[in-house]
Amino acid sequence: QVQLVESGGGSVQVGGSLTLSCAASTRIFSAYDMSWYRQVAGKSRELVASIGSNGRTNIVPSVGGRFTIWRDNGKNTATLEMDRLKPEDTATYYCNARLRSETYWGQGTQVTVSS
Repeated sequence: QVQLVESGGGSVQVGGSLTLSCAASTRIFSAYDMSWYRQVAGKSRELVASIGSNGRTNIVPSVGGRFTIWRDNGKNTATLEMDRLKPEDTATYYCNARLRSETYWGQGTQVTVSS
């Protein structure tokens, strides 16, 4: 069982920045593919960004050029840096860890962007 703990959410004005961090409790963190998803009430959870165990990243077009994902295998963390935030980025953000058939979710952290 892997526990994921997110931190760094909060409220920010349009154009501001936030950095989300996900800490994982596993000795083989480097083997996991890590992702950030977000969800708005009443809508499906959607992928925002991912970084594979090989370090390859994927950023969805709606946040491309504004969001960056990276990982620190020595600290067992996956980080999502969010710049130039927009009101439509408001959501609960979830960290996800995946290794073969295993998948784990964090508890979520709220991000609110106000104009």
